[in-house]
Amino acid sequence: MPNFCAAPNCTRKSTQSDLAFFRFPRDPERCRIWVENCRRADLEAKTSDQLNKHYRLCAKHFDPAMVCKTSPYRTVLKDTAIPTIFDLTSHLKNPHTRHRKRIKELTEEDIRKIKERRLASSIDQIASKKDAAEDGTTTNEDEPQLSTEEKAFREYLRSLFEAVVMLGKQSIPLMPLKASETELKPNNFQALLDYRMNAGDEALKKRFEATAVNSEYLSVTQQSQLLDICENTVREEMLMEVRESRFFSLVTGDLVEFANEKHLPLFLRFVNQQNVLREEFLDFVPFDGDEPALVERLEAQLTDRWGLSMEDCRGQAHKATGISTTKMKAVAILLMEKYPLALHMPCSHMALNIHLANSLPFPNVQVVMETLRRIGAFFQAQSTQDELEKAISTHYQKNEEKGAALKQACIPGWTEQHNVFDVLLDMLPPLLLCMDNIRDNEEGKFAASVVADGYSIAETLADFEIVVTIVILKNVLTFTRAFGRNLQGETLDVFFAANSLTAVLHSLNEVNDNIDVYHEFWYEEAVSVATMIEIPVKVPRLFLRKQRAADVGEIQAEPYFKEYVTMPVIHGIMQEVEDMFSETNLKALKCLSLVPAVMGQMKFNTTEENYADVYRNDLPNPDTLPAELHCWRIKWKHRGKEVRLPTTIHETLQLPDVKFFPNVNSFLKVLSTLPVLKLEDSKSDTASGRLQAYLDSMPPHQWNKSLAMLNVNTHVKHDLDVMVHLRFPVSFTDLC
Repeated sequence: MPNFCAAPNCTRKSTQSDLAFFRFPRDPERCRIWVENCRRADLEAKTSDQLNKHYRLCAKHFDPAMVCKTSPYRTVLKDTAIPTIFDLTSHLKNPHTRHRKRIKELTEEDIRKIKERRLASSIDQIASKKDAAEDGTTTNEDEPQLSTEEKAFREYLRSLFEAVVMLGKQSIPLMPLKASETELKPNNFQALLDYRMNAGDEALKKRFEATAVNSEYLSVTQQSQLLDICENTVREEMLMEVRESRFFSLVTGDLVEFANEKHLPLFLRFVNQQNVLREEFLDFVPFDGDEPALVERLEAQLTDRWGLSMEDCRGQAHKATGISTTKMKAVAILLMEKYPLALHMPCSHMALNIHLANSLPFPNVQVVMETLRRIGAFFQAQSTQDELEKAISTHYQKNEEKGAALKQACIPGWTEQHNVFDVLLDMLPPLLLCMDNIRDNEEGKFAASVVADGYSIAETLADFEIVVTIVILKNVLTFTRAFGRNLQGETLDVFFAANSLTAVLHSLNEVNDNIDVYHEFWYEEAVSVATMIEIPVKVPRLFLRKQRAADVGEIQAEPYFKEYVTMPVIHGIMQEVEDMFSETNLKALKCLSLVPAVMGQMKFNTTEENYADVYRNDLPNPDTLPAELHCWRIKWKHRGKEVRLPTTIHETLQLPDVKFFPNVNSFLKVLSTLPVLKLEDSKSDTASGRLQAYLDSMPPHQWNKSLAMLNVNTHVKHDLDVMVHLRFPVSFTDLC
């Protein structure tokens, strides 16, 4: 991924040429001089560590004598190099253009101090050269002075980093499969180093040729340090693009457990300099502590460690499940209180009905959702899937059409679809039959663990409370199914979904107003299903026990399930829909009418101006927005017959002339980051999908945060020289 120059009026990036880019120095005094010469007022408040980590200057801003090419692939600066070549005037030719890299206007006092400092610096340099001449000493300033031992050590580090990156990309754990084997065979990292030495890696041979046969080449601590550097280098490549893009959205995934500690996967969604929407995995954040502590931890991660601004966050989505759902809802609320434009929306990776059901904090609903996840995992194996299809054929042998439709519906991933509760209810009888057959295991083709899992799932489903819950969820979420499907559709579908929310809420309110009638029908449906699969109709045992302890009269099943299932579910769904699609959220989605295909569908009679106030401060020239929007509509309304209207934000941003509409261009980029909108490559390769593939590829005790980072981001450029540079100063003194 490219590096971008921090100098004002400089748009160079590393992908355009072989031009070298240099980090700001860590030395506070030298770093201050670099910032002063750049005239970037917004960089003055940052520390030298932050500038070193997050900002670069290209070689064009240095005197050529200050730049040394130590090899065909390596360019460095002299230790005394100061940037002196800058374009501080070209922006004046277009005073209406908004510049993020604002140039500081110097006062007379500033100019006087700079002159004094430069004069003192020149005197010091002349004096030092004179002293060196008198002493008869000369220095070679064309390249860094490294001893033979130091150069060899750099090559050794480079070999180590190549090995670590390879293990990460191939999803190979550093340690062997079984902990008990550690004394009998080397870990994977050591085995790879042995292979490289046998293949002729001279740097490694020189380092380890005198090492005892069974001794470790590197300790666990040293391996962890190498992993950290690789991880940070890859992450920094992505963060450079996020900073240049400015606006982003925050997306979190399902909890992942490392060493008995829960962590939250953190993704960032942004539009890069090629106007392509990206969603990248950046890190795992510890999940411990209460909601305010987690919010503080997220802020610190994004701002202090990564150099981003939460003021530029334009959306958030949290793919939470189970007990973490309530906590993440509270986190989203706290973030929106501090940053109102960090709009809380559903995640495009998850069907809306799944999200709505996950958001309900009721134990019976959470049991249903957890059981769905277990069912999805259980039928990933072909043997169990074949057994399920066999059970469907047996149960629906008198209705082959229904059986065929159900087989087609239960394809891999069906437990994550919008209509999952409809399919689950139809599949309940054959599903229990399938579990019974697996439990019998007459042919002995299923392992004991598979039989145990099947029995546990069957016991959970063969409970009348669970049957009622599935029926209620199916019927209530019928009203949001089409709405949710449109949200995950094309841009035009999302726009119409935003305009259909009133009808969805009206339907839910109508159900709530007539809850007695609806509950009666739904309860009869649940009883019918339970009778078919021979499940007794009864009030949950736990409730009866509490009732007897409180010495309260008995309650009948129907009123119990109305009070404790139907009413809480309908109220919870209504509240979640209203929260996730607030007035501000809908205004943002209605701005999708900027996409030409949506304009055409609306006969070019759109009113984006009414909703544009949400992002007014994000536009380069907000005062000219009405006139620019008028020109934008006219452009597409009077297009040639052969010109096709772009149908997505991505297509629109790729148009060469969109740059002539700066407000529209910025508007579309901000909208594109909203997490509810699907990614262009959502059907193929996504960061969340790659992370899940990594977690599925090995047992949990071998999961490693740094290796996961490398494996998920194999597409990111990694610079071994940067890794060596970050490791070298400490490594050489510690290990040599």
